[in-house]
Amino acid sequence: MREASFAGFQLNYLPVSNSVLPTQEDLLHDLAMHRLDAIMGGFSVGFQLPLHRMVRILILVLGLLIGRSACAQGGPPYYTNDPGTPGPRNWEINLAYMPFLYSTQSVAHTPDVDINFGIGDRIQLTYENAWLRVHDLPVDAKFGLGQSNFGVKWRFYDAGESGWSISTFPQGFVNNPNDSVRRGITPQSNSFLLPFEFSHKLGPVDVNFEGGYNFAHDGPSGWLTGLVVGHTFNSKLELDAEFYSQSTYKPYESQPILDAGARYRIHNPVILLLMAGRSVEPASPNHPYFVGYFGVQFLLPTRAYNADDPAPAKSTPP
Repeated sequence: MREASFAGFQLNYLPVSNSVLPTQEDLLHDLAMHRLDAIMGGFSVGFQLPLHRMVRILILVLGLLIGRSACAQGGPPYYTNDPGTPGPRNWEINLAYMPFLYSTQSVAHTPDVDINFGIGDRIQLTYENAWLRVHDLPVDAKFGLGQSNFGVKWRFYDAGESGWSISTFPQGFVNNPNDSVRRGITPQSNSFLLPFEFSHKLGPVDVNFEGGYNFAHDGPSGWLTGLVVGHTFNSKLELDAEFYSQSTYKPYESQPILDAGARYRIHNPVILLLMAGRSVEPASPNHPYFVGYFGVQFLLPTRAYNADDPAPAKSTPP
């Protein structure tokens, strides 16, 4: 999920209200009073949940997670990756609709295709691309193929479920031999991303963190960082909260994102992937008022995954 539809990094101090934290009933009322209208045919979404309400919801979600054992995991539907890999000769395929909505434009992956293949217990090969819809108001929308993303993840340290797991996930982003750059659908620059992923249990909470640097050719370079915390409620449902941000320099652009999402196992090997969020900054041409991920994950072959645990079965110890 590295298609560069947005970029930015800026940690801002968020003022805290003097009022007490909201109850669950208050938050349900707030959500009921706001609307999320999705017109998939026109790829238009109106999401009017204010930022301060979204921050309060995420605070409550995190509070609920801390109160019990948690199991967070990066990767789709989130922007932050984790050290996990599919396992020996296993496939993880993610298909999704991904909208990025700004005040004067919108970008949508229709769909985003993310294909991962496991080599041994600790290595993953990745290819990702998307068919993009770019709409700059008031002109008509443009469609074209996005940048190809090739990557190799290597989990070089694994201390088991209660210890640290650390990986690196170098990735290359290259334009395809088409007219997407000329038409303003993809950026002119090619780039190389070098991130590191960390996971560790902190008391009752499992945390995934990612940080790295993007080296761009004929374009601005910059940093990325991401944090995911979540809880697996049962064999089917997982809920998570995420903070993610990217940066570019010369010129400097920032776009920190807050979001929350879910994974729901419909039936092995099919998992429903959902995420919705927005920029920490006020909505503008460079800060989205809505981002989302609505997709399905396929884990193959089915014999590699048992009925109660979506994690791949390991043939040999790491």
